[in-house]
Amino acid sequence: MTGAAAVGGRVAPGWEAVRDAFARGQADDPGAAQLAVHHHGRLVVDLASAGGRTAGVPPYGTDSVGVLMSVTKGLVAVCAHLLSQRGALDLDAPVARYWPEFAAAGKGATTVADLLTHRAGLPAFTSDAAGAGLPGLLDWDRRVRELAAMRPLWTPGSAFLYHALTYGHLAGEVIRRVAGVSVGAFFATEVAGPLGLDLWIGLPQEEEHRFAPQLSVRPEPTAEQITGFLAGLGLSPGDPLSLALRSTAAELAAVTEGLAIRQGRAAELPGAGGIGNARSLSRLYAALVGPVDGLRLLSPRTVDRARTSRNEHLAPPPPLDGGDGSGRSRFGLGFELPRPGLPMLGEGSFGHAGAGGRLGMARPESGLAVGYTCTATFWEPAAGPDPRWTDWTEAVVTAASASD
Repeated sequence: MTGAAAVGGRVAPGWEAVRDAFARGQADDPGAAQLAVHHHGRLVVDLASAGGRTAGVPPYGTDSVGVLMSVTKGLVAVCAHLLSQRGALDLDAPVARYWPEFAAAGKGATTVADLLTHRAGLPAFTSDAAGAGLPGLLDWDRRVRELAAMRPLWTPGSAFLYHALTYGHLAGEVIRRVAGVSVGAFFATEVAGPLGLDLWIGLPQEEEHRFAPQLSVRPEPTAEQITGFLAGLGLSPGDPLSLALRSTAAELAAVTEGLAIRQGRAAELPGAGGIGNARSLSRLYAALVGPVDGLRLLSPRTVDRARTSRNEHLAPPPPLDGGDGSGRSRFGLGFELPRPGLPMLGEGSFGHAGAGGRLGMARPESGLAVGYTCTATFWEPAAGPDPRWTDWTEAVVTAASASD
């Protein structure tokens, strides 16, 4: 650690240690970042570290917006739980009840919950990594037709493997079938609008001037390196699971490149393409666990259901699980739950992380909600917690305890 980064923004009295911890965590980060915290519905931390300046990029502050990556999955989950809470969507019902074409190829018993918990056996859009370019990924109707016709790689519900991008289209299409509008439009009308959030699944043109681009701090692995890594796990190049994982990597690379241009940011990519800032992420999660300016989105019963673990008993499909549980994760209905690589705010927390270190989360018992965004892609889930998080997470929990 080389000291502390320059930090702008504000903190409420009693939360100064969070600002200091955030500054320490950003000291070695060449990019920019934001941290926001709500406590019992009140904004108590709203900070930004500008990082290095890039020519032609607007100054970075607490109002800037950037890519959220898989934090977007939490936004999609909120939409599903809202529809469930209203009685329009049964999360334990077969997907085919709402999307009849999905019953093809042995998926008739696949439930909405299977989609939300990455148990559906459809981790990639195609088994052809060469066909994973951005134009195809932006063709919503084509992609959901392909998913509906696809045969799953395992019996749905029997195994778990992260659906990096297909999650958004699978859950998003169910939401579209039930609500009659796209998942991005539903989120804008039913969630972001009422709460006044700077969060979008599909960035409006008029907000482009606020966008801060991503910064990569490490080279992406080559296709050959990915194939070699999977072979080391016992997956031959022609294995259907190897093909799917390589396609996923190619799809993620295409989305990352796509989010650097207007076309990609305007599109609805609900698996990883959300745009927003930390203040709005924190405000969203605060409204899930308590009232914010008189508005609460989800009831306590809905939240408890959402954060109940659904897949700890499941392993990834062989040979990805070593038999000791090391390949497993913890998911509720659409939300990640605390684990060694993602401790969040302690047991009872729920939320979602995103590639590079983005994070949105809440813990009802402490009344805490947190949003963290960044422009430099540091974090990899397998490597343990992001070192930028450690100090400020502890400081947030301590400050909340002292103020209760």
